[in-house]
Amino acid sequence: MAAPPPVSPSLSTVSNTSATTQRYTSALSAVTTLFFLWGFITCLNDILIPYLKAIFQLSFAQANLINLCFFGAYFLMSIPAGKLVARVGYKRGMLLGFVVAAVGAFLFYPAAAQRAYGLFLGALFVLASGITLLQVAANPYVAILGPPESASARLTLTQAFNSLGTTLAPLLGSALILSHLPKLDTAASAAAIDVRAVQLPYLVIGGALLLISLLLSRVHLPVIEHAATDDEMSASELRRAWSYRHLAFGVIGIFAYVGAEVAIGSHIVSYLSLDNVMADLLTYVKGMLIISEAQKLFGFNIDNTEAAAGVMVSFYWGAAMIGRFAGAYLLNKFSPAKLLAFNAVFAVALILISISTTGPVAMWSLLAVGLMNSVMYPIIFTLAVAGLGRLTEEGSGLLCTAIVGGALVPLLFGFIADHSSLRMALLLPVVCYLYIMWYGLRGSQRVDAA
Repeated sequence: MAAPPPVSPSLSTVSNTSATTQRYTSALSAVTTLFFLWGFITCLNDILIPYLKAIFQLSFAQANLINLCFFGAYFLMSIPAGKLVARVGYKRGMLLGFVVAAVGAFLFYPAAAQRAYGLFLGALFVLASGITLLQVAANPYVAILGPPESASARLTLTQAFNSLGTTLAPLLGSALILSHLPKLDTAASAAAIDVRAVQLPYLVIGGALLLISLLLSRVHLPVIEHAATDDEMSASELRRAWSYRHLAFGVIGIFAYVGAEVAIGSHIVSYLSLDNVMADLLTYVKGMLIISEAQKLFGFNIDNTEAAAGVMVSFYWGAAMIGRFAGAYLLNKFSPAKLLAFNAVFAVALILISISTTGPVAMWSLLAVGLMNSVMYPIIFTLAVAGLGRLTEEGSGLLCTAIVGGALVPLLFGFIADHSSLRMALLLPVVCYLYIMWYGLRGSQRVDAA
């Protein structure tokens, strides 16, 4: 999952003018760890969905309430988080974000003990609210922790660690959580699932969040001051931002991209576990050299189909990580709009291939969609804010709000899967990618507002 681009507040000064020459290694390490944890926690939902679906015998639509609560927090809490950070400052905002996120992680313990789905959803919302506050508070620091000329390198580094988190989460989640799922033949077997499998990982996450918060509290960070502005952006000017067609279409593009990416990632485990997709998945995965060596090295055992499918999710997000590095090179060679359309077309083709085939072809074609996703967010974002002038910050806020697509599109995906099949539900991301293709070819063209 692509992290939102750093917020660009109008920064006038740092409390100490010599701060730009100092090395903020400790602070950058803490913030980079945040990006890793954000990616890790987000993609751990891909493992949590099939686990809770099994425990509570949920439909696909009911299981996708997980995404609704998690990504819905971005929609509901981003503006309040921004106001809070403006009041207490960026460092205190980050510290508070760590604490809120840790509380959400710790709430998984009583939720699992009570086997209450509502408590799980509440814990996820609290956890996501803390992550939202962290994102709002931490992003500007990435740009100022060091010389301005190396800001892009630092941003790339944090994004890479975000992708590393999204790649490792499915591997560890499969080993620690899905490997404990028994053969679910009856409701009784679902009731016998060991809830400690989900309690321990989130206790560790909560502890790590508090530890990082403690370390960050001891790091001296520069004080950011906002440049003075004549007045606040009026409602009429905000409406004017919407009048830029490439921005308005870009908001829909971000909604479609995040929704499609999360919908596929959240259902890969269930999709690959289908007999008519990958009947011998467990044998296939255990026969892979990289998985065999990983089991020997870390001492975990992949012994059921769900855990095997969970392992394969890492290839989906890992492809996105590889694609980001490749995309940084390709964007210097090709038009961003054309590259966006190219990736969207291939994403559609790969999904259609997966729907119409079985076995390794069906599996790897769907996993390869992650590679196509890699550059979509930054390209859509930059195309959408191009030429906005002083309305750029308002446009950025609108685009970040569109991340709510990760809450709503998977919910609709689950509804289709419940009433048809997972194969048919994959046509929903196809529609999303077709829109993104159109945006790259036509919708991103700038027509200045009157």
